Amino acid sequence: MTRHEMTAHEMTETAAPARGGLDRGLVAIGTVVVLGTIMAILDATIVNVATRTLGGDFGVPISTIQWVLTGYLLAFAGVIPVTGWASERFGAKRVWIAALLLFMAGSALAGAAWSAGSLIAFRVLQGVGGGMIVPVAQTILAQAAGPRRMGRVMSLIGLPMMIGSVAGPVIGGLIVSTIGWRWIFFVNLPLGVVAVTAAARLLPKTDPRPGDRLDLRGLVLLTSGVATFVYGMSEAGAGGGFGGARTLIGIGAGAALVGLYVAHARRRAGRALIDISLFRERGFAASAVTTLVVAVALFGMLVLLPLYWQMVRGESALATGLLLTPQALGAAAAMPLAGRITDKAGAGVIVPVGIVLALLGTAAYTQVDGHASDAVLVVALFVIGLGLGATIMPLMAAAYASLPHPAIPRATSAINAIQRLGASAGTAVLAVVLQRAISEDAPRLGAAALGPLPPSTRGEIAPALAHAFGQAFWVAFALTAIAIVPALLLPRTARS
Repeated sequence: MTRHEMTAHEMTETAAPARGGLDRGLVAIGTVVVLGTIMAILDATIVNVATRTLGGDFGVPISTIQWVLTGYLLAFAGVIPVTGWASERFGAKRVWIAALLLFMAGSALAGAAWSAGSLIAFRVLQGVGGGMIVPVAQTILAQAAGPRRMGRVMSLIGLPMMIGSVAGPVIGGLIVSTIGWRWIFFVNLPLGVVAVTAAARLLPKTDPRPGDRLDLRGLVLLTSGVATFVYGMSEAGAGGGFGGARTLIGIGAGAALVGLYVAHARRRAGRALIDISLFRERGFAASAVTTLVVAVALFGMLVLLPLYWQMVRGESALATGLLLTPQALGAAAAMPLAGRITDKAGAGVIVPVGIVLALLGTAAYTQVDGHASDAVLVVALFVIGLGLGATIMPLMAAAYASLPHPAIPRATSAINAIQRLGASAGTAVLAVVLQRAISEDAPRLGAAALGPLPPSTRGEIAPALAHAFGQAFWVAFALTAIAIVPALLLPRTARS
């Protein structure tokens, strides 16, 4: 084991209790990375509720201001492949702090933006920092935990990811309606200062490995491939459908570039940006495939849910965010238990259970109509949250548990890139399904269904809109069911 490998690992693993519990050092590391992670996750969703306000302030159409969201998403996805190499080359702690500082700089500039163009540019900068925060955090935790505690420690970072995705619209709505949209960016600055200070003091030192050179060709192929694919999917979900020119070009070019990267990586035999030989490990391969399918289904579902409450039920953005909190509560309840089960019996025991729970919750939404019981739907959201909590982070833990310690940084990049590709695909697929269903069931609305409607009009078309959503939820149900197949191949014995 090299000095680089030992420095981060020894500070927690050698001090761990014999029973493999979470010692104070590991909890401290988890707390630090959660501070930064929750900033990046919140910012991915907190801006959503401000798009109309931003368009009005800058005097530009929604088609332009949408790039405030898309630019962040593309930068966030595109930078993921390089994080594994950067963590090895410069040390995970250094990269983590640099990512936080970059994210804070983008936040400060975005809050001070003077035009739509400047805001979009600064959001791209912010996305570069944010895209590095999550995978580097996972690398730090995975290296510190070791295989015996991987499930429990992954739940430390999974909870803020889930809470952030649900709480973002609530916090964004409060900020925009009280102190103004600029503070949805400025709020990151005090949090960032705390996170950087804590990281400098508490994170274990990780020494660089200067012998590894950056795989420039792989960087160009994979980063541009992931970003282009995500762009194509976002165009499909934004209303162009899968037959639009931008969608076809984006998806086709992205898939081709990723394919070229795979061929390139096979020739470099372990020296590529992401080592595809990782997929020879059964545990990693099963986790990667299940992660892809779960991301397609469940992240797409997370897009449908707020739209249902706003479009069919006429709820405000703030009320919708509050109504979606049972998801976070369900995830919070499931993650600690799921982590312990993963460590003791393997992800193959808990992940299929999580998928079944997600299916049960989704099934309730396939039966929606204009007057479905709020209580039933809220309970269903809690069950979906239980499924998410028992699925996403155990999959991440299973991917790491079968790999040697030095392989973790690039494995983190691979899993996060796969998750981002699946999430963008699921979002696009279900958005297109919903759009087409609305055009069939409520053709007179068209794009107006996404905007504010008078209560009388909404009351008239609510049953038709609910039927359209029901069709989309059935597709989400089917996609979730497919995930059971690769989940059955996950390891069922914890690694000692």
